[in-house]
Amino acid sequence: MRSLTRAALLASALAALPFAAIAPASAQTLEIGYDQSPVGLDPHIATAFSTFAIVNGTIYEGLTAVDKDLRIVPALAESWTASADGKTYTFKLRTNATFHNGAKMDSADVVASIKRVLSKEIASPLASRLSAVDTVSAPDANTVEMKLKEPSAPLLSSLATIAIVPKSFETDKDGLQKQPVGTGPFKFEEWQPNGFVRLSKHAGYWQAGLPKLDGVKFNIVPESATRQVGVSSGTYAMLPNIDASTALQLKGKPNVALQDTLELAYMMVGFNTSRPPFDNPKVREAVNYAVNRSEIVQAALFGAGVPGGPLSPALKAWAVDVKQFPCYTPDAAKAQALLKEAGVATPVAVTMNVLPRQDVKDVAQVVQAQLNKAGFKVELKNQELGQFVQDWRNSNFDMFASTNAGSPDPDDYFYRTFRTGGSTNVFKYSNPEIDKLLDAARATLDQAARKKDYDQVQSVLACTGPIAHLAYAQLFTAVRSNVQGFDMLANRSLVGLKNTSIGR
Repeated sequence: MRSLTRAALLASALAALPFAAIAPASAQTLEIGYDQSPVGLDPHIATAFSTFAIVNGTIYEGLTAVDKDLRIVPALAESWTASADGKTYTFKLRTNATFHNGAKMDSADVVASIKRVLSKEIASPLASRLSAVDTVSAPDANTVEMKLKEPSAPLLSSLATIAIVPKSFETDKDGLQKQPVGTGPFKFEEWQPNGFVRLSKHAGYWQAGLPKLDGVKFNIVPESATRQVGVSSGTYAMLPNIDASTALQLKGKPNVALQDTLELAYMMVGFNTSRPPFDNPKVREAVNYAVNRSEIVQAALFGAGVPGGPLSPALKAWAVDVKQFPCYTPDAAKAQALLKEAGVATPVAVTMNVLPRQDVKDVAQVVQAQLNKAGFKVELKNQELGQFVQDWRNSNFDMFASTNAGSPDPDDYFYRTFRTGGSTNVFKYSNPEIDKLLDAARATLDQAARKKDYDQVQSVLACTGPIAHLAYAQLFTAVRSNVQGFDMLANRSLVGLKNTSIGR
């Protein structure tokens, strides 16, 4: 029924042809159809995907970056060295990087950016990624020295997510939310909430010949059918990071090509472990037995995805096969038995906050039906994005359905999410065993030892952790056939826009 409904909407939109009065996109400006307005533009504060895609790698850059093969590569730091004990890193900065306001980027800006993320007053959700940092200093204008409390294997990966901002914003909590200033290939021009975000070429960008575009415009278009018509007609040149349902509607359309990759982010249901009934690990385990992940992939993701554990199968060096997790074999009777052991009255009445994204709503509906057959009574609470994020940050939920970002290094995700007091541990989860394993894994540079620790972390989190990991979706981007040079990344970054051009 859902597919028919969407098809009908698409046909209706086509018939209306609302784009006839809109001028075609300039050959130098890439028009993007985007599903959600950002929730602020401060790269150290905002966590929503809608913000991340617009600012990461486009407006802002870090000392390091992640390439399309998920390798760590130089960015604002052209090189670095580490001491023999792994506790001191020295970064040599590019001498030709400038901010969009014309100021030269130097070591004082890097030091201020690191301190800003670590500041309790700024309260950055990224702070846990830098928790190993003891001091950061600037021996000269082009050198940054970072001393660590202990060796940190994920440091270089973490730094790819820490945007460098002008030093004048070190203690400013509001200035970057609506007027971002970075070093990236595109500079901010205008934001009309629920309308568009417009970026223009950073003429002083440090990479010669880039960006190739004169600008990028993110048109906020919540309706999937309208975005589909827009890319089919040429009004939009790109629909980034779309779900399988939208991709299926566009498959075979003239002059529209689809790129795809298995993403690092995952579909999930999170629990507030400080509230009954999810303070009881047996109840959390019951949820994992109650859900049927293969059914979720087929029904909600149109088969374009895989059942997923705590790490994406795309991370072949780290992810444990879900077949090793007993609770990943659906068993409603087992779920009901666990609820009985937990001593909770059934049906267990809970409310699930739902991220306002169609694929997440679809997943939530399937999970609701599955849980209601296994001793739960789930009420879905559909929220607008701002309210959802606020409730998430304040741990104001019983459970919620959402997506969560992954990373090339497990620490970037695990430590901030599951470590006691982690900067995105909104679940109020605390497990001394997990804390010990995470501390050990980030403090050693031995890959085999880290793998062993993270295998144990996954085995604990899979069934009784604060998240029921559900599935990793196949992620798609639709582009017009004349769009050249764009590469998708599994972490949803649109850094590839700097290499993108529009042909005739």
